[in-house]
Amino acid sequence: MPKNKKFEQKPIEKYDLMDKRPLEWFRQADYDLKTAEIMFDNKRYIYAAFMCHLAIEKALKGLYTRKLHELPPKTHNLIFLLEKIKADIPHDMYDFIFTLNGVSVPTRYPEDLKTMRKNYTKSTTNPLLEKSKEVLQCLKRKLGK
Repeated sequence: MPKNKKFEQKPIEKYDLMDKRPLEWFRQADYDLKTAEIMFDNKRYIYAAFMCHLAIEKALKGLYTRKLHELPPKTHNLIFLLEKIKADIPHDMYDFIFTLNGVSVPTRYPEDLKTMRKNYTKSTTNPLLEKSKEVLQCLKRKLGK
């Protein structure tokens, strides 16, 4: 039976990993952070927090790809990714990423919407959004090094 060429995966060339793929991860991180802003502006604070996590995750995966010359593992653990790439970032940003890491599961799979809406308000989500912007800029600078 002949293989369906439509579903064959092409091998990833080293060029793609070193040049194209990290930039794509960062383009998606920018897109996700903009989505977080839109969710925030529309009072969808749970999803704004989730998109902040996703944006930083993708930026870290971009750095992972650039530094280690391989595709990142399928993980949502920001601390794992940060430690694998040995990123030298300010202590307050590391602390923030640690905090943001704890946002992933509850915002991805909320058990109780009413409780989550009480936990993720304008006043609790705005600092996540603003610090995520700052961290993303820091990680972009690391990409250029």
